[in-house]
Amino acid sequence: MRMLIATAGVLSPDSVAGFAERLVGAEGSVRVITVIEVPRSFLDQIRGEVWHPLSDRPSWSTEEDALIARYVDERGHRLTDPLLAALRVRGIEATVTYLEGEDPAETILSAAEDMRADVIVLGATKHLFAEWESVSARVLRDTRRPVLVIPATPRPVDELTE
Repeated sequence: MRMLIATAGVLSPDSVAGFAERLVGAEGSVRVITVIEVPRSFLDQIRGEVWHPLSDRPSWSTEEDALIARYVDERGHRLTDPLLAALRVRGIEATVTYLEGEDPAETILSAAEDMRADVIVLGATKHLFAEWESVSARVLRDTRRPVLVIPATPRPVDELTE
């Protein structure tokens, strides 16, 4: 079985690792991805005066490319490291990919196609059926692959009342 786990940092690492351990088996593979959207304000800041809106394309220097790559890498690690550690504890070595994309749902769907994933694992922070524009709901709606949606771990009641 080929499992694609798409996380934005809300998945409970232990729960997901437990599902992966049961579903993947000895011959299976796990790929963990996170989709990073580089904020426009960040791009404007690093682009500076090099780009004019009337020119055909922005002119990116290798230094600017390196800054964007570093941002994607650092953010990707923060979002995936706890999950990767939980998988390793259960003996599952996963590959990890940080994908840059403006539309997380489309990027996840594309990654699942490229990998020929047998199952897509996602987190959910909203009511899926109340708002069909959430990333999880869009992936559910637009894929023909099985999808396992794991809700975010609820916060303790004490934290909700503060």
